[in-house]
Amino acid sequence: MRYKLFYTALLTFCLVLPTQAKELKIGFVNPIKILESAPQVQQANKRLEKEFAPRERTLTNNMKNVQRMEARLNKDETVMSRKEASRLKRDIVSKRRDAKRAQEEFQEDYNIRRSEELDKLQKKISKSIEALAKQDGYDFILSEGVVFASDRVDITDQVLKYLNTH
Repeated sequence: MRYKLFYTALLTFCLVLPTQAKELKIGFVNPIKILESAPQVQQANKRLEKEFAPRERTLTNNMKNVQRMEARLNKDETVMSRKEASRLKRDIVSKRRDAKRAQEEFQEDYNIRRSEELDKLQKKISKSIEALAKQDGYDFILSEGVVFASDRVDITDQVLKYLNTH
């Protein structure tokens, strides 16, 4: 009797589970495509470029100055006094060191700001996906770690449209 009850419950579970699974609405979002195509990403990149362009120009100018000094040393070293050539070499080494330090500082600052912008974007994208999921009645939205998702469940383009309008 006990086994009959168990098998009846198992059979009922197996028959009900497929009908329940069909009612689930599942979607997939491709995060790489979102980060490549979302207008907010392009806006953030423009903000970063605008913010860091002056420092980048300064770094480029500093490196050009060092290169000019090196060219002058290579060209005129034979006609310079030892003292003058030695002073120019020290200046070149010092300026190159300063330029390298400034480049590292620039890269560090840029990476920090880029991370801040990326965090903001990820929060906005997550909120947009959540709003779209609620609006369209999705039970699950999957993104990273998915090996395969058919076009039928891929809602990446819908998320991009939502991001364009909000």
